[in-house]
Amino acid sequence: DFRQIRIDNINTLYQIDMGVFFDQTNELITDLLEKLPIIDEMISSNLTNYTINRLSYYDRAIIRHSIYEVKYLNTPKAIIINEAIEITKIYTDLDDEKQHKFTNKLLDNILKDF
Repeated sequence: DFRQIRIDNINTLYQIDMGVFFDQTNELITDLLEKLPIIDEMISSNLTNYTINRLSYYDRAIIRHSIYEVKYLNTPKAIIINEAIEITKIYTDLDDEKQHKFTNKLLDNILKDF
């Protein structure tokens, strides 16, 4: 199922960001990593009083993967934003549920022109 593939890819991005490198990655991850400077600039330019490095590794991976899917795979943004919110709720939301709202708002801003 697509959600599990997304979660697997997000986990790979997270591990790479943490400094755990793989001998083999799938083509999507390889392509995403090549486009990472563009994706990170999109994220950074939409953060106010916040830097990309302040995002948790896992939230950063979710947001990066989401942008990649919409921008380069032409996956409908409504699907991707919903998936990002659901994955955030599962993996990074604390009891206050603020993180998925932050992710939603950030992705809405970044992807508004797609």
